Amino acid sequence: MDEVKFGIKNNKNMSLKERIGEDIKSAMKAKDKIRLETVRGIKKAIIEKEVALRPKGQDSLTEEQEIELLAQQAKQRRDSIEQYQKAGREDLAEKEQQELAILETYLPKQVDDSELESILDEIIASVGATSAKDLGKVMGTAMKQLKGKADGKKIQALVKSKLS
Repeated sequence: MDEVKFGIKNNKNMSLKERIGEDIKSAMKAKDKIRLETVRGIKKAIIEKEVALRPKGQDSLTEEQEIELLAQQAKQRRDSIEQYQKAGREDLAEKEQQELAILETYLPKQVDDSELESILDEIIASVGATSAKDLGKVMGTAMKQLKGKADGKKIQALVKSKLS
């Protein structure tokens, strides 16, 4: 995709906020309206989160908090896509899909299905889950371990099928 054009490959050692700033400049130069809107939205969310944390003595987000914020934004896009498709608004769903693709460039690499299944098998074994009653124990551990790397709905569906 346009990852190299926007410097994403070259700035893995930058903080997310620095990367976003550089990507805003690149998107402006390239006149890429969707990328510019999406990246500005991410920057706005980061700034809002930092402002909310200042009273607690924290002036910038940790990497874990950044991933959580990005995962939350990606989840919102997925939910919007689903809603727009149900309503027959493919134009809006397509825009959300483009924004989701941009957002995913900032998230950690998503685990594939077979890798996800083996990770969940390990978690189920480690917590000693045997039935659907143990869903909460498994989900708590799984969501911590897989934060930003897999969709929560997908994780839950797999865990439910494995425990039933």
